[in-house]
Amino acid sequence: MSLSKKPLFNPRNKPSHGVLWQDEAPPIVFLTICTQHRQPWLATDLTHRLLVDVWRMADRWCVGRYVLMPDHLHLFTAPRSSDSTLESWITFWKSQFTKDFKSETGTVPGKWQAEHWDSRLRSWQSYAEKWEYVRNNPVRKGLVVRSEDWPYQGEVNRLDWD
Repeated sequence: MSLSKKPLFNPRNKPSHGVLWQDEAPPIVFLTICTQHRQPWLATDLTHRLLVDVWRMADRWCVGRYVLMPDHLHLFTAPRSSDSTLESWITFWKSQFTKDFKSETGTVPGKWQAEHWDSRLRSWQSYAEKWEYVRNNPVRKGLVVRSEDWPYQGEVNRLDWD
């Protein structure tokens, strides 16, 4: 008799979303959002300023450190309370950013990819490790020699582990 083993997990074609609160502490989430068809329109002074303004205004979630690449962005975020989902917050700030961009320029910015990737960080070490990877993204792509020279990065709110 032959027993076939089932895989321990099912491979995913799409990201699994949903952020759970545990131990009364809000999670820190690592988020990646791409432009539609990876079109390189994000890394500009105007886009950078408008995104930071929108993230400050869309304050149901706090944006910590972030890096804008030409065709995607990475950011760390944490909810201010458990009554706002990550998905609704992302939808809100994408929409507000598009309105603000159109209001300022008279044109519509490039489009966002519909999906995003998120993962809940489990410790300060993983936050530090992920940040080190993210901040060196422009160097790996040959956009700058030193990560600190990339102008499209920053920190809106300080996210600390309790």
